[in-house]
Amino acid sequence: MNETVKSDYREVNFDGLVGPTHNYAGLALGNVASMSHGGFVANPREAALQGLAKMKALMEAGYLQGVLPPQQRPDLGTLRALGFAGSDERVLARAAGEAPQILRAVCSASSMWTANAATLTPSRDAPDGRVHFTPANLQSSFHRFLEPGTTGRVLAAIFSDPAHFAHHPALPATPAFSDEGAANHTRLAGEHGEAGVHLYVYGRQAFGWGTEERPAPQRFPARQTLEASQAVARQHGLSESQTVFAQQHPDAIDAGVFHNDVISVGNGPVLLYHEMAFLDEQAVLDELRDKLVTPLIPLRVPAEAVSLEDAVGSYLFNSQLLSNPDGSMTLVVPGECQENERVWRTLQDHLLAGANPIGEVVVKDVKQSMRNGGGPACLRLRVVLSAEERAALSGRVLLDEALHAELVAWVQRHYRDRLAPADLADPQLAGESLAALDELTRILKIGSVYPYQLS
Repeated sequence: MNETVKSDYREVNFDGLVGPTHNYAGLALGNVASMSHGGFVANPREAALQGLAKMKALMEAGYLQGVLPPQQRPDLGTLRALGFAGSDERVLARAAGEAPQILRAVCSASSMWTANAATLTPSRDAPDGRVHFTPANLQSSFHRFLEPGTTGRVLAAIFSDPAHFAHHPALPATPAFSDEGAANHTRLAGEHGEAGVHLYVYGRQAFGWGTEERPAPQRFPARQTLEASQAVARQHGLSESQTVFAQQHPDAIDAGVFHNDVISVGNGPVLLYHEMAFLDEQAVLDELRDKLVTPLIPLRVPAEAVSLEDAVGSYLFNSQLLSNPDGSMTLVVPGECQENERVWRTLQDHLLAGANPIGEVVVKDVKQSMRNGGGPACLRLRVVLSAEERAALSGRVLLDEALHAELVAWVQRHYRDRLAPADLADPQLAGESLAALDELTRILKIGSVYPYQLS
């Protein structure tokens, strides 16, 4: 591939808009931040504006930025499928009285974390030369299991040209094929337009353990399976020489590292990771070095510098690592990293002062998302696209000044500035949310992607 063609490829970060029902229900087992903030009062308006501010700042810095819409919440269709009958108001009232945890789940705004939306393979790596998408089944938690259907419709609406994009069904929603999306996947390459190696990280293996005893987490469940990662790679046509499958360290899972993007982040040839990220660290590095056509740049953060507790509390590794035209990289971290002295010192002394491509650390306030357990990296789905593929996108989803201003005004019109779990039974909230999302589909020009209308 010549240099001109390679330079056509750029990464687009598609951030999820925070939905109008953003609340702290404490639904995510193994997510320390989510569990510890359960029951707190949330501010959906501030959450959405914080996300949009991050998107705008990155757009203004020269990075390509896309937008994905929230899911319809509350999910009244699911409540009816679970036996709650009557008017919408009656359905909400019954759920609140008889099954408040179910009501909280069907109101979750967790689709904001689009790193879990899907796993994708750029056309540069796929044998048919198309970009491949597989929505994550997210079967490990009920509130997220509700997302894949709408996620698939949204992705198909935006990436609609079959000449450039291929869409696969979500994997069977069983424990054996538990799939959490791109939060457990990293593509490494010399640059975006070069051939890449795909690092899939899993927490457990469902089949074929044989006689070998493998360490497993004792406190929290391992969400991603090896079988799911292998199946996605097969769907996308990736070969053995293009893939590395690595087991996440069970001690990290027990410390609250529910996804790999809470303990490592990669971009280009750089892999920034905590020493407890992988069960067999050296074997993972060796295999990556063997399969990459460019030298791997591993940046290891030792536990003596940043403990697992500090890594989870600050979300140091749940940061965006972005490529710049001059070959340097920018690390976008949440404000919590600056508030933690040990983490901030490591960023300054270990990363910025070291011989590596990271030349800048940018701090962004996404506190509303962080309290539910999602940092900058959780909020975006990375999509490497050629210039031709970018031109083939449908809808109005690439952020510019006009779209940003329109989305900010939309949030200010429709979002509440206070939402407690007890407010989720309010039928007026349901009406506000569905009306807002109906308007959003017109703003983004993505057509009908939602399953139902408020009666």
